[in-house]
Amino acid sequence: MSHDDLARFRARCRQFQLLARFMVISVGSLLALMHLIAPVWLRLRGDAVPYTWDIVSSVIWVMPAVCYLAAVWMIGRAMGQLSKGRLIQPTLVMALRNVGLALGIGGVWSVFVVTNLTRIIQGGQGGWLHFDVSGMTLGMIGGALFLLGRVLGQAADVQAELDEMI
Repeated sequence: MSHDDLARFRARCRQFQLLARFMVISVGSLLALMHLIAPVWLRLRGDAVPYTWDIVSSVIWVMPAVCYLAAVWMIGRAMGQLSKGRLIQPTLVMALRNVGLALGIGGVWSVFVVTNLTRIIQGGQGGWLHFDVSGMTLGMIGGALFLLGRVLGQAADVQAELDEMI
């Protein structure tokens, strides 16, 4: 890779990091405003009084999105490390594990936890499983990324051990 190609790659990584930060901050702020800040403020003000369980239920429903935004933040962090010249393999291993874990948790939360916690809050109404294809897909992709991160980490350890032998 030539010096110009490397400089272009690092510049694109910095741009992606800024884009990821912008996305997480803007979308996260909107989600917090819609599902937490506005309902609590309205309740304290006394205008439209949402019940406490409605606020809790709203926060439960938004938790998968929080996990997905955490995954975007972690990707942006990895891109920032690459833009500073960190080695690709250790950065990739860390990013795959963290992003996979965040996507997996978000997917499991979306499919199983949201439905059952809202069932408990609403007094037994609703199903046992939320048939959310996107949540299932992101959960499976997250699990695969996590496993790939483990394999790459083990491969790096074996490579380091072989390098010491030579």
